[in-house]
Amino acid sequence: MKKARVPYLIFFISLLLLGISNVSCQNNKNNTIALHYATVNKEKIVNLTPFDSTLVTVFYKKYPEFLPYKKQAVAIYQQQHFNYIWQDGNGIKETAAVIWNKINNLQEEGVTAVVPYKEAFESKYSNIASTPDLDLEIGLTSYYLFYVDKVFHGIDVAKSRELGWYLPRNKPTYLNYLDSLLVDTKSEETKYLLPQYYKLRDVLKQYREIEKKGGWNTITMAPKFTSLKPRDTSDIVLQIRTRLFLEGDLAKDTKSNSYDEELKAGVLSFKSRTGFKGDDVILAKHIAEMNVPIGNRIKTIMVNMERCRWVSSGLTNSKEFIVINIPSFQLTFFKDKKPALISKVVVGKEMNKTVIFSGMMSNIVFCPYWNVPNSILRKEILPALRRNKNYLASHHMEWHDGGVRQKPGPNNSLGLIKFLFPNNNNIYLHDTPSKNLFKEETRAFSHGCIRLEKPVELANLILKEEPNWTSEKIEEAMHTNKESWYALRTKIPVYIGYFTSWVDSQGKINFYKDIYKNDDRLMEMLTKE
Repeated sequence: MKKARVPYLIFFISLLLLGISNVSCQNNKNNTIALHYATVNKEKIVNLTPFDSTLVTVFYKKYPEFLPYKKQAVAIYQQQHFNYIWQDGNGIKETAAVIWNKINNLQEEGVTAVVPYKEAFESKYSNIASTPDLDLEIGLTSYYLFYVDKVFHGIDVAKSRELGWYLPRNKPTYLNYLDSLLVDTKSEETKYLLPQYYKLRDVLKQYREIEKKGGWNTITMAPKFTSLKPRDTSDIVLQIRTRLFLEGDLAKDTKSNSYDEELKAGVLSFKSRTGFKGDDVILAKHIAEMNVPIGNRIKTIMVNMERCRWVSSGLTNSKEFIVINIPSFQLTFFKDKKPALISKVVVGKEMNKTVIFSGMMSNIVFCPYWNVPNSILRKEILPALRRNKNYLASHHMEWHDGGVRQKPGPNNSLGLIKFLFPNNNNIYLHDTPSKNLFKEETRAFSHGCIRLEKPVELANLILKEEPNWTSEKIEEAMHTNKESWYALRTKIPVYIGYFTSWVDSQGKINFYKDIYKNDDRLMEMLTKE
């Protein structure tokens, strides 16, 4: 048994207060006292004697909805020698106000879960006297565990894997989490979740304010509507202008019905945030996107906050790493935590989904063979051979070791270069001869692997520190018509994720098509929590 130290929860509360400046408090008095608590003279606190450990079991029989947290609560109190955490001889400690306020404002974290026994404990919390209330004591600890579970951990691993999420999830035990806070008392809450989570949380608040004010109206189109271009005049322009102003794409609503330069800037802003091509023509599909209800946008933000809970914030600590976001059809290569390259990508179609997982890039293959997967051989190549005996030769293919492979060269389906990060899904990054696909807005065309718009640029950045790999040598290796491999001296983490909303470096919220239809399923899981 560890020797009792300053209570774990004091450090946790102090950390929350430092890290979250916008905590909503029940009253200013509680907030002020809670902020001051870390420096209170401990000699003025009248400590209570430890309570009977068997009463923890009694509590959880009385409040069975808290039962999932019994094991963690017992572990915490064992480490505290069953001393009171939230109360002393003078009454309830001011530190309890922070957890109580976090529970009261759980919706700000995008959590839909119903808080157990809220009214019962609200009465206990409001009417506490100097006499300790053991139910309130263990109840507050249960609320702390409930908060950490819903806000920091999210739904369990099995449920996230039902949605095809195989990125590693770092889920420390509650005690380990508290131990880490004791080691570094200057840590902030943001240490435990991706920074993106907090950006989405801020946007969630903004969108809920828009919703409270009535949201936005549906833009009505005439049956024969085709398009709007700059200098057009129309009543629809009035509606579009108001709509874009409400979401922040326009700084003001001039009430003009003319498609002017100001509106054009707003349209381009909206299109860039929603995955459309950056032209100034407004089509029916763009208006349909503007007509997505505010409530749907809020749900999208919430499910992506949940996805952020599944990703360890430590995943981005590498000097170099690659992130692919499937719904945005985009790869970003980070060096020293800054984007060094952004490239369009083609991902798997819905029937051949690109898997959400991570790996370590270990090899670059120049002028690669394409070993046709058995599924493609069975479903596509063999039927084509039955129709045309010269199919293999006409597609630069050959039989090899009982299978079929495509020969190296400019016509190879993998292009002139591929990047390997060994995995059970047989997914990798590669060049492609089908460059026209990168002009499409929705780029889900592959059998699961990821095609790159800028493979040469990526190779040059990866090999930049390699003295033997100049840009000229890379080009030469790509055009020899002979496959060659290079093993990277330092492996590079590759993360393939699935986020349908994302706040960019300029603070703008971006929304992407839910191409694998995961959002509604995830929202259903969250509402059942």
